[in-house]
Amino acid sequence: MRLFAIAWKDTLVRFSSKMELLFFFILPVLFTFLLSGAGGGQAQKSQVLVVDEDGSELSQTLLAELQKTNDLVVRVASLDAAEALFQDRKAVVMLLVPVGFETGSVAGQPVTLDLRKVSGDASADAAERVIGSAVHSLSRMIEIARLSVIEAERVRSFNTPAERQAYFMDRLSAAQAMFATAPNRVEWVQANTHGAPLDSRAQASVGQLVTWVLLPLLGTSVLFAYERNGKTLQRLLTTPTRKSTYLFGTISGQLAMALVQMMILISFGIYIMHVPWGRSPVGLLVMMVSFGLASVAMGVTLGTAIKTERQANALSIMIAQVMALLGGCWWPLELFPPAMKTVAKALPTYWAMQGFTELVLRGFSLKAILPPVGILLLFAVVFFLIGVRRFRYE
Repeated sequence: MRLFAIAWKDTLVRFSSKMELLFFFILPVLFTFLLSGAGGGQAQKSQVLVVDEDGSELSQTLLAELQKTNDLVVRVASLDAAEALFQDRKAVVMLLVPVGFETGSVAGQPVTLDLRKVSGDASADAAERVIGSAVHSLSRMIEIARLSVIEAERVRSFNTPAERQAYFMDRLSAAQAMFATAPNRVEWVQANTHGAPLDSRAQASVGQLVTWVLLPLLGTSVLFAYERNGKTLQRLLTTPTRKSTYLFGTISGQLAMALVQMMILISFGIYIMHVPWGRSPVGLLVMMVSFGLASVAMGVTLGTAIKTERQANALSIMIAQVMALLGGCWWPLELFPPAMKTVAKALPTYWAMQGFTELVLRGFSLKAILPPVGILLLFAVVFFLIGVRRFRYE
């Protein structure tokens, strides 16, 4: 009963202000939703406006090449409409095919395509690369067709320009067919990851859970400072309550609240974000408890090193955010340089992300996540020993 009374007292103290709900539920859910790409999790295709002023068969061939790519949404528009849409940022790229595109290409003359893109937009840069690849491919086909016309003219001359043009287009079609049936020179091999690749929904759901659960557990230090300065801990000396009972009751209460918070965020991830959290319920429960113990143990240790609530609050926020950032909670660790990846392995947030990610994305069982679980429990033991040993009432 004493343990329950201490845990319940800490719960009432923590939620004495309605602002606590902001950090317990509202902000974690909001950040999860925003960082997931507004719930989509899938890359959006870049819209490209094409103004075909040439109106030729060759310009239509270029348009067909652009439409073959899966990364672009190609929309043909008049010059005025395209400029208006581009100015309103309704499209990131605008491509103008000038008059004389076909005539100049057949004659072997350089033809300049007018490409306009939104400055500083990553999707515009990606669309520019895709368009460049399509234009380069078409240029090779045009050169093949043009050389074919030159060779044919050595044998016989064409009676009319229309006949020469028809022969050019026929050779261009043949070159397209050859390119389409050409053998692949590069073989793509996808590693077996036993599950879906990392997407923004899973990264946001896992990363924000680790971030926002770690923050209040490190905030256990604030609770210790509050009661130490309020002389509550000193008054415990006059009761039969031992230090171990008080610490165990406080730790149990904080861990229970963390588990509730994790369940709320996991439920949001499952039912709203459609993240597959429930593949291994046993493994997930073990990871939740291991991460919770490691985090609250750090909060206990931090509580022994500070004197005031203000210090505890500032330090817990700073440490939680730094550990979340370096541990891969905000961005995938694949984007980090090798040196930072090495440093991240010294943080419990790294191992929490590893364990939760293995469960969520790859559907691994408890056995597969035992290494991160073991390291988190090791963090918990070390920090608990330090915290209990250094714990003081005054």
